[in-house]
Amino acid sequence: MHFGIFMEFGFRDGGSEAEAFREGLDLVDAAEAWGMDSAWLSEFHFSPERSVLSSPIVVAGALAARTQRMRIGLAVYVLPLNNPLRIAEEAATVDQLSGGRFDFGIGRSGFVRSYNAYNIDYGESQDRFEESLEILRLAWSGKKFSFDGKYYQVMDALVVPQPVQKPHPPMRMAATSPATFKTVAELGLPLFVGLRGDGLGTLVENIKMYRETWRRSGHDGDGSVYLRVTIYAADTEAAALEEPRENIIYYFERQARLVAASSPKGGSAARANTAATLSALSYDDILRDRVAFGTATRLIDRINEWREVLGIDGITAEMNAGGMLSEPQVTNSLRIITRDVMPAFK
Repeated sequence: MHFGIFMEFGFRDGGSEAEAFREGLDLVDAAEAWGMDSAWLSEFHFSPERSVLSSPIVVAGALAARTQRMRIGLAVYVLPLNNPLRIAEEAATVDQLSGGRFDFGIGRSGFVRSYNAYNIDYGESQDRFEESLEILRLAWSGKKFSFDGKYYQVMDALVVPQPVQKPHPPMRMAATSPATFKTVAELGLPLFVGLRGDGLGTLVENIKMYRETWRRSGHDGDGSVYLRVTIYAADTEAAALEEPRENIIYYFERQARLVAASSPKGGSAARANTAATLSALSYDDILRDRVAFGTATRLIDRINEWREVLGIDGITAEMNAGGMLSEPQVTNSLRIITRDVMPAFK
């Protein structure tokens, strides 16, 4: 079982941008020292209330310089918001600087606000994503190439440097809707999933469809699935349940608002239903199937349950999803996870 941490580089009330970067880098340093397998960087734009991580590829380069062992991933790079030729150059550079420790998570995001600010029609996001993915694969072939698409054109480009990993850094794609689960399987890509939206039951069905589509598409095996989920560990069960209560309730309330506000023009019934579900969650609902809170023993049981029900082969732990836990609380939780939980799965 692969264990990683999901990094937001979040703001704290009254905190500065410099402090957000410092805290995030310190947490990565601890994860590297204590044996965590990877650090995954999110991507947020124009979110001063939440995160400074608008350029995860730059932060990935910084992590490549300060780590020696753990893998560095993007979760996820929003392909339609940038030029794919530039993305290919930057990702290959990070793969070189890290000595081949780079994982390239990709997606198109559901946050319409970012597209509006970049003056890109969200209705174009799927086609832009597909063109970008094709260009990336051509760019990392080591050969000069041209491309004439609807949104992107490339003339006789030979990308330098080329990635260390061949044929390219491992890709992993995020999915939340049934259609995207099907697309990821058809492309033969490993999968990122979460428990923020529709809950465990829906996720079971979507992963089942992913694997059925994977096999029908002729790919070997069943595909790889990493679960992004909020985890909090403490020395006692009481502390593990009480300390993150306010934090996680706020997190799901914020998710409800974000989902409701992220619908494209004209609205989306599916997103409206998801937002309503999230806003109605009680703390007991959250504990039941959307997070893992507890002592090391309880966390081992919960992760084993998810491995059996979902067939996951990796966990990406959100350490402070709502941004309200103290830095010592987050660090202690990471210490327990790496010292007492991870060894049960290695």
